[in-house]
Amino acid sequence: MKNAASMTVIVVGAGIAGLATAWSLLKNGHKVTIVEQGPIPNPLAASGDHHRIIRRAYPSGSGYGRLITEAYLAWDALWADLGESHLDARGFLCISREPGDEAEDYRKGLEEGGYPFELFQPEVAVARYPFLEANSFRYAYFSPEGGALHCRKIAAGLAGWLRANGANVYEHSRVAEIDTENGHVTLEGGATMHADRIVVTAGAWVLKLFPELGGDLATYRTALAYVEPPADLRAAWAAAPVILDVGGRTDGYIVPPTGGAGMKFGSGLHKVPTSDADWNRSPVPGEGEAIRDLFSPPIARVGEYRVAEVVTCAYTFTADEKFLAREKGRCLIVSACSGHGYKFGAAVGRRVAAAIGDGDIDGLKRWLRAEVD
Repeated sequence: MKNAASMTVIVVGAGIAGLATAWSLLKNGHKVTIVEQGPIPNPLAASGDHHRIIRRAYPSGSGYGRLITEAYLAWDALWADLGESHLDARGFLCISREPGDEAEDYRKGLEEGGYPFELFQPEVAVARYPFLEANSFRYAYFSPEGGALHCRKIAAGLAGWLRANGANVYEHSRVAEIDTENGHVTLEGGATMHADRIVVTAGAWVLKLFPELGGDLATYRTALAYVEPPADLRAAWAAAPVILDVGGRTDGYIVPPTGGAGMKFGSGLHKVPTSDADWNRSPVPGEGEAIRDLFSPPIARVGEYRVAEVVTCAYTFTADEKFLAREKGRCLIVSACSGHGYKFGAAVGRRVAAAIGDGDIDGLKRWLRAEVD
């Protein structure tokens, strides 16, 4: 194998983990090729949506809350290279409706870490956020350490930066096979590439290349509803923080209009297991309204929110909802953090690139699982 300073590396998959890894590898002096099965950004990819949430809150003891500091530093380094920031740092809000719900777990995690937040009793929260339904929740709290990342702008910016700095960027190039021992990547059309190391960040499509990981990764088809709020609430939503959790059992989040994109509702309840990341990607009639209606309560007048678009996604989940990394020969496979890994994308890229350079894959795995101090 060549000296780490001059290795050739192929990155398979141009979601945020792949793009950030390619960015970091190139900055570390490696020769980089990145291969994506669709366009960049790819709207079918888990990180191909318009926006995703970044936030400090994690349940007590998870370890990921403290890694957000490194995530922010990595994003700052990325903004410096891109020449502009694609973060709307409007903070986040959680609403607790039941004792022990996820919003309450997040609050305990913030308290454990000593991170800032402001707690509101229901009447104060409704006065401040008029889209909330009175008498439908126990309390709400706001943290300034969060906001929305504009995914498609980040992907387009990274692809442009990679091209401008000497990387080979291949779009619409689906990988058919990877020879992990010899470092060969074969495309569907038969073309073959060779590298000293291969990094696979193929998201929900990773099981098409490595089906043996099916014991560790479960694939789900999910969907998001883009909605238009009632006219008299548009100003309130335009100024609102992202809603990280609406409490109860909904496992629901809301991203207000930001970065030129619309407002969306998403819920962990709305997912279907599948063995194929390409399965049933078209929305079904009434799907958007079904997602929307999960948010009543605590969102008031939900029936007045018009569903403008439904976007489907495919995610891989681990049983403990942590990142997964596996090394096979010359290949390192990194799988996303079960639907909540986008916020760590820039930091993951820097960590993966460092591990490729120094060979400390075990250290990378510990960091990915938030098992480091």
